[in-house]
Formats: sequence, C-alpha cells, structure tokens
Amino acid sequence: VQLQASGGGLVQPGGSLRLSCDASGFTLDYLSIGWFRQAPGKEREGLSLITKNSGGTYYTESAKGRFTISRDGAKNTVYLQMRNLKPEDTAIYYCATSNRAVLPIADEFDYWGPGTQVTVSS
Repeated sequence: VQLQASGGGLVQPGGSLRLSCDASGFTLDYLSIGWFRQAPGKEREGLSLITKNSGGTYYTESAKGRFTISRDGAKNTVYLQMRNLKPEDTAIYYCATSNRAVLPIADEFDYWGPGTQVTVSS
C-alpha cells in the first residue's frame, strides 16, 4: 500500500502547477482524499477535499478560486491544479486518505504519503 504526492517544483509567481496523488495497493475512489500543505515553521494546513462516492469537493479559503481538486478513477489518481501561485504558497504539499472526512481537517485523515515540495519564487 503506497500513497505518493508528486508534481511539485520551482515556479515563478503567477505560475501554475498540477500535483498528483497516486495510489498503489488500494483504490482511491472509495476514499475521501485531502490535500494539505506545511510551510516551514507553520502548522499543517488543509486545502481541499474530494469525497468518496459522490466526488463532492471542498476548498478552504487558502485554496478557493485558485486551486481545483479532481479525480481520475482510471488512473487511480487525484489531482490538485494550482494557478496564480504566490510566494506564500511555498510549502511541502501532502495528500492523505480518509473513509469519513467531509472537510480537510488533518485529524480526520488516516493515511499520509510523503509530500512534494512547491517553491514559488522569482
């Protein structure tokens, strides 16, 4: 069983990145998937969630309007499309799974993969 976030990198302010959350050994469709980030010296912050079954989505204020979460069942992958990135978006980004979460609250998530670094800088 493995969960892996990827797609991070260095991007200029105003740029875009698409993060992927890939799973092996289990099916993401049956779980709610959340995206989180943690900047140096700060607490882990919830960004977005896509629910199991219905695929409903939720965004926190930090993500609303700039980030889009989506799911590709055929690829067993959940994406986080990020646009108009700002220096304050610099952080390690994580995806996590839950069988009960309806909001991206870290304590509601059970399984976490290694994060991917996103750096927004000119």
